[in-house]
Amino acid sequence: MAAQPVGGQKPFHVVSPVLESLPLSKAVGTKVFMKLENVQPSGSFKIRGIGHLCQDVRGRALPDPPLSTGGNAGLAAAYAARKLGLPITVVVPSSSGPTPVRKLEELGATVEVYGKVWDDANRRAQELVKTEGWVSIHPFDHPLVWEGHASLVRELKDALEAKPGAIVVAVGGGGLLAGVVAGLHQVGWQDVPIIAAETQGAHSFHEALKAGRLVTLPDITSVAKCLGAKTVAARALECAQECQVISQVVQDTEAVRAVERFLDDERMLVQPACGAALAVLYSGRLQRLQSEGRLRAPLASVVVVVCGGSNIHSAQLRALKSQLGLE
Repeated sequence: MAAQPVGGQKPFHVVSPVLESLPLSKAVGTKVFMKLENVQPSGSFKIRGIGHLCQDVRGRALPDPPLSTGGNAGLAAAYAARKLGLPITVVVPSSSGPTPVRKLEELGATVEVYGKVWDDANRRAQELVKTEGWVSIHPFDHPLVWEGHASLVRELKDALEAKPGAIVVAVGGGGLLAGVVAGLHQVGWQDVPIIAAETQGAHSFHEALKAGRLVTLPDITSVAKCLGAKTVAARALECAQECQVISQVVQDTEAVRAVERFLDDERMLVQPACGAALAVLYSGRLQRLQSEGRLRAPLASVVVVVCGGSNIHSAQLRALKSQLGLE
């Protein structure tokens, strides 16, 4: 199902399904709905915000080609650029692996591999913006990106019979969180708690919340590379002042176990970044938050944003399990 035109332009994302998960509902003890962003054309929610930003770039008729960074974000930008007939360069870190590089090239993007983590690639991208005059398509830190991601919550409002008791999202740079908060305000659901999931070693949002200011991690050590921003967007920290945002940090082993269990339960393979959000439900953390009084009990329902699976395959899942000693 296609999304409706906004501002005269048809968006690149689709209205993704909202399905009840019986296995997740059983694990949590309350009804769990999945917002299936893994079925988006580029494979993740990123196409919502980045597609919206790319349409703005095209609408301003800028002569210079866009430049983006990151795996899922780069794929979204490359998909949008292809639709718009624009050349695009995407800078990715070496930790991305060969799969996103191949997919980016298939979409017609010029790919440069630079540095170890996303922050390295982003520094290189900013250099190219200055030296070449290209247009930067930031993967998470831009108001138009947040505005595009907000469409996800508007779709939830249309699909659900009642307001959910909580929404579970994965947090990397904070773009999805900012979009969800914007969407909650738009539909009058700003009292819905958000559970923000990260993996240990990519937990820059958790550290920022704890310190009350932005914190830069020394390195990204998690296998969930799509959560690998050493510093979250300042807007993510502001979101915690506007809505109830509960930070949860899971271990890599929990995230990868959740990926495997979700594959068995729902027959969908998602990335460890998404596994962080799923692990909150599979691991009993949600019930713990209820017992601690941080979440209402009982909850009417819970929504988990199944954020993406474009950069994983079965062999990679086996390799992650072996790396983490899960075999």
